Amino acid sequence: MSDDAGGRRASIRDVARRADVSHQTVSRVLNDHPSIRPETRDRVLAAMQELSYSPNPAARALVTSRSRTIGILAASSTQYGPASSIAAIEAAAQARGYWVSTANIDPTDPQSIPDGLSYLMAQSVEGLVVIAPQVRVIRALAAQAVGVPYVTLQSTDVDAGHTLAVDQIAGARLATRHLIELGHRSIYHLAGPQDWMEAESRMRGFLEEMSAWDISTTAPILGDWTADFGYYAGRELLGYRDFTAIFSSNDQMALGLLHAIRDEGLDCPRDVSIVGFDDIPEAGHFWPPLTTVRQDFAELGRRCVELLLDGSAAAAAPVLTPDLIVRSSTARAASV
Repeated sequence: MSDDAGGRRASIRDVARRADVSHQTVSRVLNDHPSIRPETRDRVLAAMQELSYSPNPAARALVTSRSRTIGILAASSTQYGPASSIAAIEAAAQARGYWVSTANIDPTDPQSIPDGLSYLMAQSVEGLVVIAPQVRVIRALAAQAVGVPYVTLQSTDVDAGHTLAVDQIAGARLATRHLIELGHRSIYHLAGPQDWMEAESRMRGFLEEMSAWDISTTAPILGDWTADFGYYAGRELLGYRDFTAIFSSNDQMALGLLHAIRDEGLDCPRDVSIVGFDDIPEAGHFWPPLTTVRQDFAELGRRCVELLLDGSAAAAAPVLTPDLIVRSSTARAASV
């Protein structure tokens, strides 16, 4: 800390004195005002560096009426998809000179939604991202007066005008079609929880693709996203062996399925082919490496921030198409 700051944190007035300008001029430099001459800007920036000055975000928001903060209202943020979306938004926001504040809400508690909004609004966020996979959260949000631009990262008809999402139905159809084109006709679907919009969309995509090929199917099995559930469901299903392939609604449950197949003394993909969804970082290191559907979270984050900060210019393509990543967990079907 410079002696000019008297042993305390340097203030905007300390910078002004060091640069021999008014504090209003320092404020204009901080906010990239076009009226500042380059030599003046350089002098002020040099003074800031000498004094190790960093602007107070709260004070800056009061002066500029801008917080340069984006709020995220998140439910189930420990799951891979929501957590990856948050990380992608943080990276995209920081690239634009913005910070992110996250309020984690309990989707089973209706009061946590307005409480979370109040917390973020108190920070004067300039935009809001809602990462809430449950329909009830989106419905509750639609009933609120948000007051700032916002976007939801789930595809839903409840609040369609604010949606930016990865096409979960298309991703599920890609996964199912891959198995069908390998000759599989006895395919099970291990679905996610019933109240998750992604799980519902992936189930719908599976059923639509099976129907398009005129292939009958059994009712999807509702899971809970965990590897444990995939394992126990796999052990149960393998007692019947009336299938040659399983499309799992996420990679963690697929991992449990792979474990169950090994424990039964069977081989994947020789005896059973498995496809997952998400392409978690470990998916390529499962044994065998997992065929799965990849969502481009980095692109989702970039478009999300662009949509909030630039308005309708980014809204031309509100739905992103996922990619099928083919690895070693799928192979041509053997007869049941």
